[in-house]
Amino acid sequence: MKITGAVVLALLFLLPVRWQTAVTATNDPKTETVADTSGNLRVPGDYRTAYQSLGSWAVAADQGQGAKEIHVVYASPGTISAYHKNGHFADGSVLVKEVFEATTGAMTTGTVSHVQTLKGWFVLVRDSKNNHPGNKLWGNGWGWSWFDAANPSKTTSTDYKVDCLPCHEPARATDWIYVQGYPALKQ
Repeated sequence: MKITGAVVLALLFLLPVRWQTAVTATNDPKTETVADTSGNLRVPGDYRTAYQSLGSWAVAADQGQGAKEIHVVYASPGTISAYHKNGHFADGSVLVKEVFEATTGAMTTGTVSHVQTLKGWFVLVRDSKNNHPGNKLWGNGWGWSWFDAANPSKTTSTDYKVDCLPCHEPARATDWIYVQGYPALKQ
């Protein structure tokens, strides 16, 4: 009787395992919406796990060695492959740039700068159709917003032409994005 009970118990345990449906990975992750119906942007909570890394930038210190900031840039799923196919960013592509204060110090490899404190995020959404013409944070083919680290759901930007575009003017010919710094976009 003990053996029969053990066999029945084992079957009850193993039967569900044997009949489980297969779980497979997908190349089509669902990502959060970053713009509401009025075009107000926010930092997507899942960008570090659902987005792809585009690359990073080190902003040199004003004096001395090292970097004063490090920028790490992510792209929403499908952005990189669409860029490879068409040579431009597809509508709906989302770029998230983390901006960190950097610190510099001696390590065994030499003088090294690394991230220290998150200052905030710059979020861009590709929009060649001008879906939010009355919103001052949308234009020139993008939705543009800066968010301080303390509040990823409320932008401090008020007008992309004043707050964002001046820094991106040199990249006008490449959809306002400094694509030369992103290895993932190179073919």
